[in-house]
Amino acid sequence: MALIEIKDLGLTYETEKESFEALNDINLEVEKGEFVCLIGPSGCGKSTLLGVLEGLLEPTRGKVLINDKEINGPGRDRAVVFQNYSLFPWMSARRNVAFAIIESKRGYQKVKKSDAYRIADEFLEKVGLSEYKNKQPGELSGGMQQRVAIARALACNPEILLMDEPFGAIDAKTRDVLQQLLLKLWAEDKEKKTIVFVTHDLEEAIFLADKIVFMEPKGIKKIIDVKIDRPRYKEKMLGNDRYRTLRSQLVRMFSNEDEEIALTGGAGI
Repeated sequence: MALIEIKDLGLTYETEKESFEALNDINLEVEKGEFVCLIGPSGCGKSTLLGVLEGLLEPTRGKVLINDKEINGPGRDRAVVFQNYSLFPWMSARRNVAFAIIESKRGYQKVKKSDAYRIADEFLEKVGLSEYKNKQPGELSGGMQQRVAIARALACNPEILLMDEPFGAIDAKTRDVLQQLLLKLWAEDKEKKTIVFVTHDLEEAIFLADKIVFMEPKGIKKIIDVKIDRPRYKEKMLGNDRYRTLRSQLVRMFSNEDEEIALTGGAGI
């Protein structure tokens, strides 16, 4: 049984004057501990699908199951990392993380402030921000703020991590660093998180994912198993046959060419 099961999912936005179908007949399974990237042209429904997984959007038809239970709203089994960091600007990095830990357990498990701050310190150290833990977001670079957001999400210990273009607003060099950091934290976690990651970046999807879900307007066009050995290194990717084949296929799909390149097993990295 897959951890996440999306069955015959559809979502239509209704207004007084018209209706708009955002998703139609979505079927997808995500295994426990799997890293899945959603990719496709703008407006195809990637972020809408992520919103359904978050529990913030209610499907018009079909259902989403997590651990064989239908979701009916946000849950502590899921954490979200957005593109815009979403940090409280008046709180230090440390307090932002600790506050999220306490709130994620509210009504379920009482957490002492001292324990929350201890966990916050642990995860800020993991993302390399121990030295900056008492700084407010406005005193940190964009890359540092996103590290805080990642630390905050992981510190809440969710089973599923939902990421909506988290590196989209960051410069290329910092993006590379954060991609490597995310993979390191994911690989080293004893209870490996299941990640669903929205991106427009082909190279990012191939570098990060176990599985790429290529979306077209309203639905899924193709599901591709990446099948490149881990650990992965950016400096070796360009010389990898499998990488080149996948990238060519994705470029053609973005270009709306019907002809697909046959997927061949290239050498691992």
